[in-house]
Amino acid sequence: MKKVLLVKANPQQEKKSYSLRLAKTFIDEYQTQNPNDQIIELDLYKEEIPFIDGDVLSARGKVVLKQELNEIELEKINKINRLADLFLESDKIIFSAPMWNFGFPPMVKAYIDAISIAGITFKYTENGPVGLAGDKAVVLLEARGGIYSEGSGASSEHTKSYLETVMNFLGVKNFKVVLCEGVNLDHSKAEEIYLEAANNAKEVARLF
Repeated sequence: MKKVLLVKANPQQEKKSYSLRLAKTFIDEYQTQNPNDQIIELDLYKEEIPFIDGDVLSARGKVVLKQELNEIELEKINKINRLADLFLESDKIIFSAPMWNFGFPPMVKAYIDAISIAGITFKYTENGPVGLAGDKAVVLLEARGGIYSEGSGASSEHTKSYLETVMNFLGVKNFKVVLCEGVNLDHSKAEEIYLEAANNAKEVARLF
């Protein structure tokens, strides 16, 4: 049995979100193919994801010096460590997110910051950083209002390229993406665009 982590990053209801609808389609197909696998949902807009703030930085400094943490520092560090542990324990990870203003929603960055921890998900060596995440499969299911995978918009894309870079840094090489893009360019074609992306999501899910 594999542990599959679904990271959701859209505060809207599923029916109003192309990325969440893609996630539902993907999971349904995946579970059909892998009925015994465990699916764990992490909704970044419902979980309390700690930001890297003064408390967290202070706590990390105290950990290095083996000093006692205060209550707030301990709470935030424990939450961050649990998120990192869940990421490491998962065999497969699905990110479901939209593109907002050329990048991901802020909670995605907060989550990435939380799980990117030296000594836990990566380490520094004399030959440079080495990822510690192990052999995982990661897929990004992303919705975009415009076209950013090619053409003039490509230089403004800071989502897929960012997440793939981070995953590679953490040691994950098996990275795939399913895009649903251009849904805001012509609303009469939005559902057609989604259905094509949904079919692509099903194909990826069968082999994921």
